Amino acid sequence: MVNTMTKHDAAAWLLDHDNYCILTHGRPDGDTIGSAATLCLGLRQLGKTAHVLENTECSPFLRRCCEGLTKSAAADDDTIICVDVASPGMIPDAFRHLTERIRLRIDHHASATSFTELELVDPSSAACGELIYDILMDMGVRLDRAMGSVLYVAVSTDTGCFRYANTTAHTYLTAAACAETGADLYPLTQELFDTTSINELRLRNWMVENACFLCDGQVAVCAIPRQMEDTVTREELEGISGFLRSIEGVKIAATLRQAEEGSKLSVRAVPGYDATIICKKFGGGGHKGAAGATIGLPLQAAAELVAAELKAIVVGK
Repeated sequence: MVNTMTKHDAAAWLLDHDNYCILTHGRPDGDTIGSAATLCLGLRQLGKTAHVLENTECSPFLRRCCEGLTKSAAADDDTIICVDVASPGMIPDAFRHLTERIRLRIDHHASATSFTELELVDPSSAACGELIYDILMDMGVRLDRAMGSVLYVAVSTDTGCFRYANTTAHTYLTAAACAETGADLYPLTQELFDTTSINELRLRNWMVENACFLCDGQVAVCAIPRQMEDTVTREELEGISGFLRSIEGVKIAATLRQAEEGSKLSVRAVPGYDATIICKKFGGGGHKGAAGATIGLPLQAAAELVAAELKAIVVGK
């Protein structure tokens, strides 16, 4: 039976336990890694033993966010918690054997699936990092420069540098707390949002030429073949999902790419449209503005199916 917790409940529980091993989700982004690193640092400040379980899918930048905080395997007596993990399917294959051992899940996805005994899920938070900040403040942690840097990575990533509709006053207050630590936020912002490689620009150009635009340009779908994937880094590929949605007139967009189990789907939508509607059909989830799933079909077949689904959504509005 799932026990739903408040932030205060979670803070009290964390104070009562020790030997933490923190799990992050597959294809990790700045929110899951930044949240894990911030929580780990906060727990250590309180004298707790805490580590982030090393996620081999991390980009070099996100790996640096966890420098000095990771360990390669969970011990038998570790207290395992996860952050920003909406469903069991988001747990990396290397961590799957630990699923039944997760004691507490801290998450903010509206489409979250309950799979742990204890959970704190708050969809009103734009980023999981906001929840981590509130919990640490409740625990009496003093946010320092190191925590301010990684917490900023968390809250800025899931809000598109505070541009997305999910951004709230509390998001800005959390970011302000990061700035007050003296953390140098400018280079983080530059690396996360204002640096684009030549290869990524070429991929974007290819996507514009090869995407399928439907419903008078309100829907965009692009299937990215393996040969195009291989021209960019994993981090650049993850960031490309929102590109089609940024094109004028596009209300909802999907990118697909090849995977061993079929096709990886990423959907982005403007306010008034719900990206989770289609992703839930394939066992995925996320937020109204950004969601993902895995479709057990070859790339082109999956793209045709997604195009039809998105067209139906827009026509039905």
